[in-house]
Amino acid sequence: MNQLPAIRPGRPITGMSAVLLPFTDDGAIDWPGFEELLARTVDAGLVPAVNMDTGFGPVLDPAERTRVLQITAANARTGWVGGAHVPDAPGAGFDEDAYARECAEIAGAGGLPILFPSHGLAALDDDALVSAHERLAAGAGRLLGFELGSMFHPAGRIYSLDVFRQVMEIPEVIGLKHSSLDRALEWERLAIRDTHRPPFLLLTGNDLAIDMVVYGSDYLLGLSTFAPDAFAARDLAWAAGDAPGFWAFNDVLQYLGRLAFRAPVPGYRHEAAMFLALRGWIGSERTHPSSPVRPASDRALLADIAASLESLLDH
Repeated sequence: MNQLPAIRPGRPITGMSAVLLPFTDDGAIDWPGFEELLARTVDAGLVPAVNMDTGFGPVLDPAERTRVLQITAANARTGWVGGAHVPDAPGAGFDEDAYARECAEIAGAGGLPILFPSHGLAALDDDALVSAHERLAAGAGRLLGFELGSMFHPAGRIYSLDVFRQVMEIPEVIGLKHSSLDRALEWERLAIRDTHRPPFLLLTGNDLAIDMVVYGSDYLLGLSTFAPDAFAARDLAWAAGDAPGFWAFNDVLQYLGRLAFRAPVPGYRHEAAMFLALRGWIGSERTHPSSPVRPASDRALLADIAASLESLLDH
Protein backbone atom coordinates (compact mmCIF):
# COMPACT_ATOMS: atom_id res chain seq x y z
CA MET A 1 0.00 0.00 0.00
CA ASN A 2 1.63 3.24 -1.18
CA GLN A 3 -0.62 5.81 0.47
CA LEU A 4 -1.52 6.04 4.13
CA PRO A 5 -5.25 6.03 4.88
CA ALA A 6 -6.79 9.15 6.34
CA ILE A 7 -7.05 9.58 10.09
CA ARG A 8 -10.68 9.88 11.23
CA PRO A 9 -10.95 12.15 14.28
CA GLY A 10 -14.11 12.11 16.37
CA ARG A 11 -15.17 8.64 15.22
CA PRO A 12 -16.99 6.49 17.81
CA ILE A 13 -14.99 3.30 18.34
CA THR A 14 -16.54 -0.14 18.84
CA GLY A 15 -14.40 -1.95 21.40
CA MET A 16 -14.52 -5.70 21.99
CA SER A 17 -12.33 -7.26 24.64
CA ALA A 18 -11.22 -10.91 24.83
CA VAL A 19 -11.71 -11.68 28.52
CA LEU A 20 -9.02 -13.61 30.39
CA LEU A 21 -10.16 -16.82 32.04
CA PRO A 22 -8.31 -16.71 35.39
CA PHE A 23 -7.11 -19.66 37.45
CA THR A 24 -6.58 -20.21 41.16
CA ASP A 25 -3.25 -21.03 42.78
CA ASP A 26 -4.18 -24.73 42.80
CA GLY A 27 -4.80 -24.74 39.03
CA ALA A 28 -8.62 -24.68 39.00
CA ILE A 29 -10.60 -22.23 36.91
CA ASP A 30 -11.46 -19.17 38.99
CA TRP A 31 -15.12 -18.86 38.05
CA PRO A 32 -15.91 -15.95 40.47
CA GLY A 33 -12.84 -14.16 39.15
CA PHE A 34 -14.08 -14.65 35.60
CA GLU A 35 -17.45 -13.15 36.51
CA GLU A 36 -15.67 -10.17 38.03
CA LEU A 37 -13.60 -9.59 34.89
CA LEU A 38 -16.75 -9.89 32.77
CA ALA A 39 -18.50 -7.30 34.93
CA ARG A 40 -15.58 -4.89 34.67
CA THR A 41 -15.56 -5.28 30.89
CA VAL A 42 -19.29 -4.64 30.59
CA ASP A 43 -19.18 -1.73 33.05
CA ALA A 44 -16.43 -0.12 30.97
CA GLY A 45 -18.72 -0.23 27.92
CA LEU A 46 -16.73 -2.82 25.98
CA VAL A 47 -18.23 -5.92 24.38
CA PRO A 48 -16.84 -9.04 26.08
CA ALA A 49 -15.50 -11.81 23.87
CA VAL A 50 -15.18 -15.22 25.54
CA ASN A 51 -13.65 -18.57 24.69
CA MET A 52 -11.07 -16.69 22.65
CA ASP A 53 -7.34 -17.40 22.86
CA THR A 54 -7.20 -15.07 25.88
CA GLY A 55 -9.83 -17.23 27.55
CA PHE A 56 -8.02 -20.47 26.60
CA GLY A 57 -11.00 -21.44 24.44
CA PRO A 58 -8.96 -23.73 22.14
CA VAL A 59 -7.80 -25.88 25.07
CA LEU A 60 -10.91 -25.96 27.27
CA ASP A 61 -13.11 -29.02 27.18
CA PRO A 62 -16.66 -28.64 25.79
CA ALA A 63 -18.26 -28.56 29.25
CA GLU A 64 -15.94 -25.76 30.35
CA ARG A 65 -16.66 -23.74 27.22
CA THR A 66 -20.39 -24.23 27.77
CA ARG A 67 -20.10 -22.99 31.36
CA VAL A 68 -18.23 -19.91 30.09
CA LEU A 69 -21.14 -19.22 27.71
CA GLN A 70 -23.71 -19.64 30.49
CA ILE A 71 -21.91 -17.26 32.84
CA THR A 72 -21.42 -14.72 30.05
CA ALA A 73 -25.06 -14.87 28.97
CA ALA A 74 -26.13 -14.11 32.55
CA ASN A 75 -23.70 -11.21 32.99
CA ALA A 76 -23.43 -9.53 29.58
CA ARG A 77 -26.99 -8.94 28.51
CA THR A 78 -26.13 -6.04 26.18
CA GLY A 79 -24.18 -8.29 23.81
CA TRP A 80 -21.15 -10.53 23.66
CA VAL A 81 -18.99 -12.61 21.32
CA GLY A 82 -18.15 -16.31 21.68
CA GLY A 83 -15.41 -18.29 19.97
CA ALA A 84 -16.66 -21.25 17.90
CA HIS A 85 -14.01 -23.98 18.23
CA VAL A 86 -13.46 -27.24 16.40
CA PRO A 87 -10.28 -28.82 17.82
CA ASP A 88 -8.46 -30.94 15.25
CA ALA A 89 -4.99 -31.94 14.09
CA PRO A 90 -2.92 -31.13 10.99
CA GLY A 91 -4.31 -33.00 8.02
CA ALA A 92 -7.86 -33.16 9.40
CA GLY A 93 -10.79 -32.49 7.10
CA PHE A 94 -13.14 -29.55 7.54
CA ASP A 95 -15.86 -30.48 10.05
CA GLU A 96 -18.70 -28.19 9.04
CA ASP A 97 -21.26 -29.92 11.25
CA ALA A 98 -19.12 -29.33 14.34
CA TYR A 99 -18.76 -25.65 13.48
CA ALA A 100 -22.50 -25.37 12.92
CA ARG A 101 -23.17 -26.90 16.35
CA GLU A 102 -20.72 -24.52 18.02
CA CYS A 103 -22.29 -21.49 16.30
CA ALA A 104 -25.78 -22.66 17.22
CA GLU A 105 -24.83 -23.05 20.89
CA ILE A 106 -23.33 -19.54 21.03
CA ALA A 107 -26.22 -17.94 19.15
CA GLY A 108 -28.74 -19.87 21.26
CA ALA A 109 -27.17 -18.42 24.41
CA GLY A 110 -27.51 -14.91 22.99
CA GLY A 111 -23.96 -14.43 21.71
CA LEU A 112 -22.38 -13.57 18.37
CA PRO A 113 -20.22 -16.46 17.08
CA ILE A 114 -16.73 -15.87 15.73
CA LEU A 115 -15.20 -18.66 13.66
CA PHE A 116 -12.00 -19.67 15.40
CA PRO A 117 -9.46 -21.32 13.08
CA SER A 118 -8.98 -25.06 12.77
CA HIS A 119 -6.64 -27.08 10.59
CA GLY A 120 -9.58 -28.32 8.53
CA LEU A 121 -10.95 -24.82 7.93
CA ALA A 122 -7.52 -23.39 7.14
CA ALA A 123 -6.80 -26.13 4.60
CA LEU A 124 -9.80 -25.31 2.39
CA ASP A 125 -9.09 -23.72 -0.97
CA ASP A 126 -10.28 -20.17 -1.48
CA ASP A 127 -13.64 -21.00 -3.07
CA ALA A 128 -14.45 -23.65 -0.47
CA LEU A 129 -13.45 -21.27 2.33
CA VAL A 130 -15.86 -18.61 1.12
CA SER A 131 -18.64 -21.17 0.63
CA ALA A 132 -18.12 -22.49 4.15
CA HIS A 133 -18.55 -18.99 5.53
CA GLU A 134 -21.72 -18.54 3.47
CA ARG A 135 -23.32 -21.71 4.81
CA LEU A 136 -22.27 -21.22 8.44
CA ALA A 137 -23.36 -17.58 8.42
CA ALA A 138 -26.75 -18.47 6.97
CA GLY A 139 -27.25 -21.09 9.65
CA ALA A 140 -26.15 -18.85 12.52
CA GLY A 141 -28.02 -15.77 11.33
CA ARG A 142 -24.95 -13.60 11.82
CA LEU A 143 -21.33 -14.18 12.74
CA LEU A 144 -17.80 -12.77 12.67
CA GLY A 145 -14.99 -14.04 10.48
CA PHE A 146 -11.46 -14.40 11.82
CA GLU A 147 -8.09 -14.04 10.12
CA LEU A 148 -5.41 -15.18 12.56
CA GLY A 149 -1.67 -15.36 12.11
CA SER A 150 0.18 -18.56 12.94
CA MET A 151 2.07 -16.79 15.74
CA PHE A 152 -1.20 -17.00 17.70
CA HIS A 153 -2.47 -20.41 16.59
CA PRO A 154 -0.87 -23.18 14.50
CA ALA A 155 -3.99 -23.37 12.31
CA GLY A 156 -4.06 -19.63 11.71
CA ARG A 157 -4.55 -18.31 8.18
CA ILE A 158 -4.47 -14.84 6.66
CA TYR A 159 -6.74 -14.65 3.61
CA SER A 160 -5.98 -13.21 0.21
CA LEU A 161 -7.57 -9.82 -0.43
CA ASP A 162 -10.02 -11.45 -2.84
CA VAL A 163 -11.15 -13.96 -0.20
CA PHE A 164 -11.43 -11.16 2.35
CA ARG A 165 -13.68 -9.17 0.00
CA GLN A 166 -15.89 -12.16 -0.76
CA VAL A 167 -16.29 -13.06 2.91
CA MET A 168 -17.00 -9.41 3.74
CA GLU A 169 -19.80 -9.33 1.15
CA ILE A 170 -21.71 -12.20 2.81
CA PRO A 171 -24.65 -10.32 4.41
CA GLU A 172 -24.75 -12.41 7.59
CA VAL A 173 -21.01 -11.91 8.20
CA ILE A 174 -21.19 -8.56 9.99
CA GLY A 175 -17.50 -8.20 10.73
CA LEU A 176 -14.10 -9.84 10.80
CA LYS A 177 -11.21 -9.86 13.26
CA HIS A 178 -7.87 -9.36 11.54
CA SER A 179 -4.84 -10.56 13.51
CA SER A 180 -1.82 -10.51 11.23
CA LEU A 181 0.12 -7.94 13.33
CA ASP A 182 0.78 -6.20 9.99
CA ARG A 183 -0.46 -2.63 9.53
CA ALA A 184 -0.19 -2.70 5.74
CA LEU A 185 -2.42 -5.76 5.41
CA GLU A 186 -5.02 -4.13 7.64
CA TRP A 187 -4.88 -0.82 5.77
CA GLU A 188 -5.55 -2.72 2.53
CA ARG A 189 -8.62 -4.31 4.10
CA LEU A 190 -9.87 -0.97 5.36
CA ALA A 191 -9.71 0.43 1.83
CA ILE A 192 -11.72 -2.52 0.49
CA ARG A 193 -14.22 -2.23 3.36
CA ASP A 194 -14.73 1.49 2.80
CA THR A 195 -15.32 0.96 -0.91
CA HIS A 196 -17.59 -2.08 -0.82
CA ARG A 197 -19.31 -2.25 2.59
CA PRO A 198 -18.68 0.69 4.95
CA PRO A 199 -20.81 -0.65 7.87
CA PHE A 200 -18.72 -3.84 8.03
CA LEU A 201 -16.75 -4.15 11.29
CA LEU A 202 -13.05 -4.58 10.63
CA LEU A 203 -11.84 -5.53 14.09
CA THR A 204 -8.14 -5.07 14.56
CA GLY A 205 -6.41 -7.77 16.52
CA ASN A 206 -3.07 -5.99 16.26
CA ASP A 207 -1.97 -5.68 19.88
CA LEU A 208 1.28 -4.14 18.62
CA ALA A 209 -0.50 -1.29 16.81
CA ILE A 210 -3.62 -0.45 18.80
CA ASP A 211 -3.78 2.98 17.15
CA MET A 212 -5.29 1.29 14.07
CA VAL A 213 -8.59 2.64 15.38
CA VAL A 214 -7.66 6.15 14.22
CA TYR A 215 -7.77 4.90 10.61
CA GLY A 216 -11.22 3.35 10.88
CA SER A 217 -10.67 -0.08 12.41
CA ASP A 218 -12.60 -1.10 15.48
CA TYR A 219 -11.06 -3.75 17.74
CA LEU A 220 -11.25 -7.14 19.36
CA LEU A 221 -8.07 -7.35 21.41
CA GLY A 222 -6.49 -9.49 24.05
CA LEU A 223 -4.58 -6.48 25.35
CA SER A 224 -7.78 -4.76 26.44
CA THR A 225 -8.38 -7.49 29.03
CA PHE A 226 -5.51 -5.92 31.03
CA ALA A 227 -7.31 -2.58 31.38
CA PRO A 228 -10.82 -2.31 29.89
CA ASP A 229 -11.31 0.89 31.90
CA ALA A 230 -8.30 2.55 30.28
CA PHE A 231 -9.28 1.39 26.79
CA ALA A 232 -12.78 2.78 27.31
CA ALA A 233 -11.37 6.12 28.49
CA ARG A 234 -9.07 6.24 25.45
CA ASP A 235 -11.95 5.50 23.07
CA LEU A 236 -14.20 8.13 24.63
CA ALA A 237 -11.44 10.71 24.30
CA TRP A 238 -11.15 9.98 20.57
CA ALA A 239 -14.91 10.24 20.03
CA ALA A 240 -14.94 13.55 21.91
CA GLY A 241 -12.18 15.02 19.76
CA ASP A 242 -9.73 14.99 22.68
CA ALA A 243 -6.60 13.95 20.79
CA PRO A 244 -4.17 14.66 23.68
CA GLY A 245 -6.30 12.52 26.00
CA PHE A 246 -6.48 9.71 23.47
CA TRP A 247 -2.74 9.63 22.85
CA ALA A 248 -1.89 9.84 26.55
CA PHE A 249 -3.75 6.59 27.15
CA ASN A 250 -2.71 5.01 23.86
CA ASP A 251 1.01 5.53 24.47
CA VAL A 252 0.94 3.77 27.84
CA LEU A 253 -1.31 0.98 26.59
CA GLN A 254 0.92 0.42 23.56
CA TYR A 255 3.97 0.15 25.80
CA LEU A 256 2.04 -2.51 27.73
CA GLY A 257 1.21 -4.26 24.46
CA ARG A 258 4.81 -4.31 23.29
CA LEU A 259 5.88 -5.84 26.59
CA ALA A 260 3.06 -8.36 26.83
CA PHE A 261 2.98 -9.56 23.22
CA ARG A 262 6.69 -10.19 22.72
CA ALA A 263 7.78 -13.67 21.67
CA PRO A 264 6.53 -16.20 22.53
CA VAL A 265 3.29 -14.35 21.85
CA PRO A 266 0.99 -16.75 23.79
CA GLY A 267 2.83 -15.69 26.94
CA TYR A 268 0.69 -12.55 26.95
CA ARG A 269 -1.95 -14.50 28.86
CA HIS A 270 0.38 -14.98 31.83
CA GLU A 271 1.34 -11.31 31.50
CA ALA A 272 -2.37 -10.46 31.74
CA ALA A 273 -2.79 -12.56 34.87
CA MET A 274 0.25 -10.88 36.44
CA PHE A 275 -1.10 -7.43 35.60
CA LEU A 276 -4.64 -8.13 36.79
CA ALA A 277 -3.33 -9.61 40.02
CA LEU A 278 -1.21 -6.49 40.55
CA ARG A 279 -4.37 -4.42 40.11
CA GLY A 280 -6.17 -6.57 42.67
CA TRP A 281 -8.76 -7.73 40.13
CA ILE A 282 -7.97 -11.45 40.41
CA GLY A 283 -6.39 -13.51 43.16
CA SER A 284 -3.68 -15.44 41.32
CA GLU A 285 -1.14 -15.12 38.51
CA ARG A 286 -1.67 -18.78 37.60
CA THR A 287 -2.80 -19.59 34.07
CA HIS A 288 -3.67 -22.69 32.06
CA PRO A 289 -0.69 -25.10 31.94
CA SER A 290 -0.52 -24.70 28.15
CA SER A 291 0.42 -21.02 28.49
CA PRO A 292 4.07 -19.92 28.44
CA VAL A 293 5.20 -18.25 31.66
CA ARG A 294 6.77 -14.79 31.82
CA PRO A 295 9.69 -14.00 34.15
CA ALA A 296 9.06 -12.58 37.61
CA SER A 297 11.15 -9.54 36.62
CA ASP A 298 8.20 -8.36 34.49
CA ARG A 299 6.27 -7.49 37.64
CA ALA A 300 8.22 -4.29 38.24
CA LEU A 301 7.56 -3.10 34.69
CA LEU A 302 3.89 -4.01 34.95
CA ALA A 303 3.54 -2.21 38.28
CA ASP A 304 4.97 0.96 36.72
CA ILE A 305 2.53 0.73 33.80
CA ALA A 306 -0.38 0.10 36.15
CA ALA A 307 0.54 3.18 38.16
CA SER A 308 0.71 5.30 35.00
CA LEU A 309 -2.74 4.15 33.89
CA GLU A 310 -4.22 4.76 37.34
CA SER A 311 -2.83 8.29 37.25
CA LEU A 312 -4.43 8.93 33.87
CA LEU A 313 -7.75 7.45 35.01
CA ASP A 314 -7.73 9.60 38.15
CA HIS A 315 -7.52 12.71 35.97
